[in-house]
Amino acid sequence: MDRRHFMRYGGIAAGAVIAARVSKAEAQEAAAAAASSPPPALTGRQPAIAPGGQPAVVTPNGSTLPLRLVNGVKVGHLIAEPVDHEFAPRLRAECWGYNGSTPGPTIEAVEGDTLRLYVSNRLPEPTTVHWHGIILPNGMDGVAGLTQRPIPRGETFVYEFTVRHPGTYMYHPHYDEMTQIALGMAGMLIVHPRRPRGPRVDRDFAMMTHEFRLNVGARRPDPNEMKDFNVLTFNSKVFPGTAPLLVGRGERVRIRLGNLSPMDHHPVHLHGLSFQVTATDGGYINESAQRPDTTVLVPVGSTRVIEFVPEELGDWAMHCHMTHHVMTQMGHGNPPMVGADTRALDQRMARVMPEYMTMGQDGMGGMGEMEMPIPPNSLPMRGMQGPFSYIDMGGMFTVLKVREQPDGTDPASWYEHPPGTVAGPADPARMQADGVRPPRPPRGRAAAADE
Repeated sequence: MDRRHFMRYGGIAAGAVIAARVSKAEAQEAAAAAASSPPPALTGRQPAIAPGGQPAVVTPNGSTLPLRLVNGVKVGHLIAEPVDHEFAPRLRAECWGYNGSTPGPTIEAVEGDTLRLYVSNRLPEPTTVHWHGIILPNGMDGVAGLTQRPIPRGETFVYEFTVRHPGTYMYHPHYDEMTQIALGMAGMLIVHPRRPRGPRVDRDFAMMTHEFRLNVGARRPDPNEMKDFNVLTFNSKVFPGTAPLLVGRGERVRIRLGNLSPMDHHPVHLHGLSFQVTATDGGYINESAQRPDTTVLVPVGSTRVIEFVPEELGDWAMHCHMTHHVMTQMGHGNPPMVGADTRALDQRMARVMPEYMTMGQDGMGGMGEMEMPIPPNSLPMRGMQGPFSYIDMGGMFTVLKVREQPDGTDPASWYEHPPGTVAGPADPARMQADGVRPPRPPRGRAAAADE
């Protein structure tokens, strides 16, 4: 049952990829390191970590990989492993990821840094890591069979390279890509410039778009799906499980969007503001080539970086504009029902099943509020209660919360609108004075049913 059916050079060559047996203690140590270095909170101004006061990147619903400086090299540890993942309350799945999460922790470095990244494999099959978009020695590129042998189950390989070009990049397996990426193995790699470019931003966010096929009631996503994805995510969360982005009016905000979805591009739209696309995974866009926009298309295998300064306070929607991507566990097994007159059918079905109700003939709005019984581990037609009514979107949807004083503001709070600034019922006298004549009441199946 579902929504519609319910209805990164130091002379290092390929030989530097070394192997070691993964111990349980090693895995626990990495997990403890990650736990002891939680990601910056969405509240509070983000600390500067790079030249020019560039702030650390926040990954909503995610984390940042702890890096240790050893003899001038920044060292980190990724563990590829199965992950018990919660997309949103009441919707979980056994996914694959890194360090206990999907997406994996965001890796942050500064232009010119040398990174030494250990990768331990706790999956049931071999894997590799490809540093998507990074210019590096060929033997560090992470393509199984072509540039290295796969990392066997239970072993640890090491990748070492110098990040020479600032930008927004990603990482993912290049072994059994269809399965491993589809199950959630992806992450972002951010390289801050040694010499800052453009205006300094106050807040910097990383958002990975992804899509899964999770059949209603299933425990694992289907990696064989090629077209009909029903769990569309920001940082592997669906609304209402997505964390809001809390920013201040007049602050300069950067959002880094990455897309490692198996098949779909995502047109990400922000309400209440316009932005500039300032970079791709290929590099910075010259200011003369930037243009204002409100929707950015993030193709599969690409990153896009947008920057803006919000002017209007409020709770602003941010979502993929493919309408089926803001639903969860939608399906397409039913014929179109909009406009169908089912009164006779309803009467007959009520004789054998008194609780029977035909759905969809008047559209699907409001179904989430009905709190009808749904199968275990499913989330069809579920959003959340908003400040005015039920928000019936799900999937790749979140909220950009613009406040005068964002530091210390409760991210869960709703915007309090000044009196007279909320759309509401029209005053008949004002309508008449403005020359607006109300239309006649509609007639049809719904109107007839009310008579």
